[in-house]
Amino acid sequence: MAEITAGMVKELREATGLGMMECKKALAEANGDMKKAEELLRIKSGAKASKVSGRIAAEGAVSVHISADGRTGALVEVNCETDFVAKDANFASFVKAVAGTVAQGNPSDLDALSKSTGGDGQTVEAARQALVMKLGENISVRRFVRAAAKGRLAHYLHGRKIGVLVDYDGGDAQLGKDLAMHVAASKPICVAKEQVPPDTIAKEREIYSAQAKDSGKPDNIIAKMVEGRIAKYLAEVTLLGQPFVKNPDETVEKLLKARNAKVHAFHMYVVGEGIEKKKDDFVAAVMAQAGGA
Repeated sequence: MAEITAGMVKELREATGLGMMECKKALAEANGDMKKAEELLRIKSGAKASKVSGRIAAEGAVSVHISADGRTGALVEVNCETDFVAKDANFASFVKAVAGTVAQGNPSDLDALSKSTGGDGQTVEAARQALVMKLGENISVRRFVRAAAKGRLAHYLHGRKIGVLVDYDGGDAQLGKDLAMHVAASKPICVAKEQVPPDTIAKEREIYSAQAKDSGKPDNIIAKMVEGRIAKYLAEVTLLGQPFVKNPDETVEKLLKARNAKVHAFHMYVVGEGIEKKKDDFVAAVMAQAGGA
């Protein structure tokens, strides 16, 4: 049996990012063979990642990567189970690295991204599994978007929770940042009213029509009421129609005209959006334990 030294354990820890005891056990199992020990840890890491994969991961972080010329960028969301892990430096580094991989590699989908190789020569999936092993939570790359700008890109990150990319022309860098911040704050669904899905407008018209009929007013008045509500709705949900957050007296459309600027597109991710979080019943859990005891 080969002697397992502290230096060997340290070297394996640096190579894998895993715990001291896990590295020591792997070295013992591999009889001191560093390469074999690393392979064993990767196998076990994959097994652990598989065990936690069914657990709900609704916390996490977003990250943005923009190329030096401002023409190519990426926005990603990576999820974990707790806010505690979302704040971990290793988790943050992984999310940032994934954004860089998306921007530079242009993967077609999540499967292609998982097989993509980052700057450290490791695939995204291998890095994810190692992080699961290290942090003990289910971690998943949920979604990403890669933007090839018609103009140039600006971004805004609201902590770890909200990320925005804006493709715009005209104005200056501060305008781009202001526009991205506005999107994060006001959450429009698209740039202009022409881009609002017809079925969304139809649904809103149906709701407003049902509400207006209860007023008892004539049909021609009801029709005007409904169209007025639709116009107000379109202003509320489109970037151009919204009051600019830094100056509510003017709309974003007026701001852009004054600066001879244009927004081509934007992308926004909010961490955990659309994920149904598990609600634990603390009282029931305590009673169940008491009953078992």
